[in-house]
Amino acid sequence: MRSIINCPVETLPCPPDTLLDEARAAQDLLAHEHFLTRVEAFRALEIRSPKEPIACPDRLRIAALNSERLKHPHAVRQIVDREAIDILLLSEVDVGMARSGNGHTIHEFIGSSGEGYLYGVEFVELDLGDAVEMRRHAGERNACSLHGNAIVSRMTFEHPHLIPLEESGRWFSGFKGAQRRIGGRIAIAARMVGGPCPMWFVSLHLESKTDPADRQSQVRQLLQALDRLAPNEACIIGGDFNTKALPRDEGARHVLEEPSRHEPLFADLGAAGFSWSGANLALPTQRDGPSKSHPRPFAKLDWFFVRGVSAQNPRIVPSVDGQGRPISDHEMIVMDVVF
Repeated sequence: MRSIINCPVETLPCPPDTLLDEARAAQDLLAHEHFLTRVEAFRALEIRSPKEPIACPDRLRIAALNSERLKHPHAVRQIVDREAIDILLLSEVDVGMARSGNGHTIHEFIGSSGEGYLYGVEFVELDLGDAVEMRRHAGERNACSLHGNAIVSRMTFEHPHLIPLEESGRWFSGFKGAQRRIGGRIAIAARMVGGPCPMWFVSLHLESKTDPADRQSQVRQLLQALDRLAPNEACIIGGDFNTKALPRDEGARHVLEEPSRHEPLFADLGAAGFSWSGANLALPTQRDGPSKSHPRPFAKLDWFFVRGVSAQNPRIVPSVDGQGRPISDHEMIVMDVVF
């Protein structure tokens, strides 16, 4: 496993085409580690400070969203502004991918808002995306091929870190003939400046093609890192935990009570001082997205976990644009923190 990464840069470098072509030609999973060490973008975090930083309000509103490539940055912007979000934890964010317009989707989302951001790379994409995206964008090329997590806010953050959670290489050979990737799941962590107490924020995305034991292992990697970076300090974790083993039928109404029976990662987070019952609703966060649908009933995949602060007013905000069209296959989760 790579060490925790704390190298800030203004712009992450795009992997050279020669390296990507070499990786595409490789078939052996053992080659994955070799390419993982050669991609410079895996060894840094892209950081931009807010233009006019604001102070921490008495009531802090936080949102987390698996943005499904952030293909619809302007629609996400409208939701964030309408909900008066102070800190946004994002996953599945593209930079230089044909499927999302080959732009810097965070820059497009921020626009003229003056917000700052932290961005770390989860995967370097060797294909144009999944099977649907490969058909839709056949003949196109990716400009930079980056995909990862972000934290966006008008407040200032310090001590940014990228925390590797797994490096199995399970995506190196692709999935159903598509979506070959270098990399592994990550978390982005940073401490907010000027809060009433030292307070860390974590944007996380756990692996989707795995089981509860492996998700627990990834959470343990995160908690070990937080023990080093933020021992006993206030912390808010939000993101897509891919908790697919949780009940979806009538038992879903009680999912906040004993979730560790189905997903043992909850026991680890509880032992580390994190709570979830006041920060979440016992409702699904999965939805049909712009280009994919999911079996019914939908799952609860997205969560907040808090330590050292009081969470209030949890809610689930539909991920749809002004015309009611889906912009992600996950709903946005929102909560308030009161000091």
